[in-house]
Amino acid sequence: MPMEARLRNRKKGLLIILSAPSGTGKTTVVGKLLAKDRKLRRSISATTRSRRKGEKHGRDYLFLSQYEFRRRLRKRAFLESARVLDNFYGTLKEPVERIRSQGRDVVLVIDVQGARKVLRKNKALSIFLKPPSLKELARRLGNRNTDSMEEQKRRLVLAKRELVFAKFYDSVVVNRDIGQTVFEIKRLIDKARLH
Repeated sequence: MPMEARLRNRKKGLLIILSAPSGTGKTTVVGKLLAKDRKLRRSISATTRSRRKGEKHGRDYLFLSQYEFRRRLRKRAFLESARVLDNFYGTLKEPVERIRSQGRDVVLVIDVQGARKVLRKNKALSIFLKPPSLKELARRLGNRNTDSMEEQKRRLVLAKRELVFAKFYDSVVVNRDIGQTVFEIKRLIDKARLH
């Protein structure tokens, strides 16, 4: 039986939440997870922030204007949405449900605000990805060369607030080594699939 037919015959896919402070490595981790697991899909978040160098609409984010984002908010099209620093971010319901109805698992890469909203109304495996230390996080943010010093400071202040919420997640994984981190998260997902 072809893969697509087997997936259609399966139960609804898992909803997986991965949260982490900016600069912790969640995008890299999810990219490596997707390469290892054919049943896993990433939900593409919508945002009003500007594109960074190399980012593409529909691959990295759905880049929406403030007007379009607010229009979709009024239509209740989001599973979750939040304002982070000066921009809006959100997860559209329709693509997530379409993927899950095919029997595939969907990972939402969202912040703690979004995770709390999703978990209020949905059953999900929640994983918090922590940096080894705030000093290491500051180094990683600096190495990205995408934000001004002021923006990096704002992200570190936000990270300190977000780290407090790690205890509310099903699991916490510290991203010291990317290979080990991917292995640990894959193991958590595989375990959830069995239940």
